[in-house]
Amino acid sequence: MAISGTNLFSPDIAELTEEAFERAGLKLSNGYDLRTARRSIDFMLLEWQNRGINLWTVDEVVSATLVKGTASYTLEDNTIAVIEILLRENDGSVSTQTDFDMGRISRDVYSGIPNKLVEGRPIQVYIDRQVESVVATVWPVPDESSKYKLVYYRMRAMYDAGAGGAYNPDVPNRFWPALVSGLAYSIALKRPEAASRIQVLKQDYEFQFKMAADEDREKAAIRFYPGGYNVR
Repeated sequence: MAISGTNLFSPDIAELTEEAFERAGLKLSNGYDLRTARRSIDFMLLEWQNRGINLWTVDEVVSATLVKGTASYTLEDNTIAVIEILLRENDGSVSTQTDFDMGRISRDVYSGIPNKLVEGRPIQVYIDRQVESVVATVWPVPDESSKYKLVYYRMRAMYDAGAGGAYNPDVPNRFWPALVSGLAYSIALKRPEAASRIQVLKQDYEFQFKMAADEDREKAAIRFYPGGYNVR
């Protein structure tokens, strides 16, 4: 028997929900079932953000030019965590553009700096994760207004499924099994008639998520050197 030669399988919210209901031993029967499933998906994606770094949500952002005498800068909307941050000097210049590692410091360390207004090339940054934004405060304060930019790799928030499940979930296909298993578990928690399946659905969800998360990681080699030196 021949194979299809295609890999176009791309279930929408309705199909994912139907599969999840069947795994919970239930039948998708009305519009409210879709509504409650969509809400559960959005809560689950928030949970996944708390589980760690999801590679498909990591991107690079180059900030606007830093301003002389200004220490704090609000980072790109939808940023939930900063993974790595650099200071770029002379952005766009083929001969002089240079990126410098910035030391990331805690609130306690930043508060202990005696003179927070001293100017120079920023070498340290304190990342303040607020309710609706993430703010980077650099030290020393920039000594020029057209020389420096922040370049950072951030984890953005996952996009929600949309009202009425109008959009596909913001996950790659390798995470669809975990998404369906997690949705089935969430549905079983809500429906008394599926209570007997809660434990097995939870176990399957954790297994599927771990398998996908273990695959969703950097494959580059890493080396550790004694003495605290970072060899590049």
